[in-house]
Amino acid sequence: MSEEGGDVVRRERFSGGPARGFLSSMDADERLFAADLAVDRAHVVMLAEQGIIDDESASTILDALADVEQTGYDALDGEDIHAAIETAVIERTGKEGGRMHTARSRNDEVATCIRYRLREELLDAIEATLVLREALVEEASAHSETTMPGYTHRQPAQPITVGHFLSSYAQALGRDTERLRAAYDRTNRSPLGAAAFAGTPFDVDRERTAELLGFDAVLENSMDAVSTRDFLVEAASALATLSVTLSGLATDLVEFAADGYVEIDDDYASTSSIMPQKKNPDTLELVRASAGTASAGLNGLLTTLKGLPRAYNRDLQEATPHIWNAVDAVVPATEVAAGAVATASWNESELASAAGDGFATATGVADLLAMHGVPFRSAHEILAQAAEEGADYAAVRAAAEDVLDDALSAYVEREAVEAALDPAASVASRDSVGGPAPGAVAAVLDEMEDGIEDDREQLAERREALVAAERALEAEVGEFA
Repeated sequence: MSEEGGDVVRRERFSGGPARGFLSSMDADERLFAADLAVDRAHVVMLAEQGIIDDESASTILDALADVEQTGYDALDGEDIHAAIETAVIERTGKEGGRMHTARSRNDEVATCIRYRLREELLDAIEATLVLREALVEEASAHSETTMPGYTHRQPAQPITVGHFLSSYAQALGRDTERLRAAYDRTNRSPLGAAAFAGTPFDVDRERTAELLGFDAVLENSMDAVSTRDFLVEAASALATLSVTLSGLATDLVEFAADGYVEIDDDYASTSSIMPQKKNPDTLELVRASAGTASAGLNGLLTTLKGLPRAYNRDLQEATPHIWNAVDAVVPATEVAAGAVATASWNESELASAAGDGFATATGVADLLAMHGVPFRSAHEILAQAAEEGADYAAVRAAAEDVLDDALSAYVEREAVEAALDPAASVASRDSVGGPAPGAVAAVLDEMEDGIEDDREQLAERREALVAAERALEAEVGEFA
């Protein structure tokens, strides 16, 4: 493209001036290079199949697109990737290349390219959640009997197990996977053929281009097809929610590392530039920070989209970078979190020693008393008093006599109370569905393993469908060689 002539969209009339650089998205468009080539090819194949352009023109354009692909993104110049590729095609073919844009606008072209690329990013995000879930489940299985302190308000609350703690995040990540998959399914719908926003008089086959590009469906209303970016909001929301899950996991691991409960592997830690004795869980701190980028992207999207009139507005150009920033922050953070979890070493003796800190078994004793006829609120009062008087059997017995005006032994034997005061026994007693008892944790982990397998199968199906569509498009393009 000559600098004097402008691209094929702007030409001389809009080729210069101080606003040209402001309007350009070229620096951010490399991500869409392959997507635009695929969309161009599918559109040209459809135009030829429908008799809108002849086979010779289609062949000429497709050959030019192949040359553009081989030459690469860096050789392009233009206001955006879409105009740059079209300009490069026309430079190679002359006016014949101008037929490529028949029955199409940059509005539906851009929207299609974004969806085409984003769906791949969402599948990668899903893959990353599965790897992290697998690491969490594996470590949880290995530590289903490793007692540890459980916290509320960051205060010792009740004893649990490392397996129970880790599986709580695995379960949350399962929902993150579901959200990402739902975002993928709504992203994987084709706007191509909607033109600027009011459709086209040409006899286009929108279902055919959707099929060639691997989309599951067509967005029917042409105005909605080009203007909506709700799929970006949904994807950004799913990524932001995932980042919040990651942030919580990272924070817990950072805190537990400081407490001496877990050691982060050297591959996921660093040392101080001045204090040689330090081992810092730096990667996890960056995992935690990724939530800021993801939530900012979601907020940026919503703010950009708020109040836009229907159909296409140039504001939408500023919406797309928010989703790429979120993807680039959250997917690597998920992968790093998986590595940190898989390689971490849990200090079982330190955890067991701390499991009863802060009279963490008090609730278990209160539950025991309630099971033997003491009203729970009275049992609560007994254990609250005992916590101030020594947090042992003698303190519980004295508090019971004070609150109940009766001997503790009239309700429950000493051996049962002393067992309830033991963290491991307290954990074992909490065998309700989803509880921390080893058996309950094992049952949940079995379900999680099945869920991960099902999600892997669904991921594979979606990836295979895209590969099949890519091969089908290649085959159709080959027919014009």
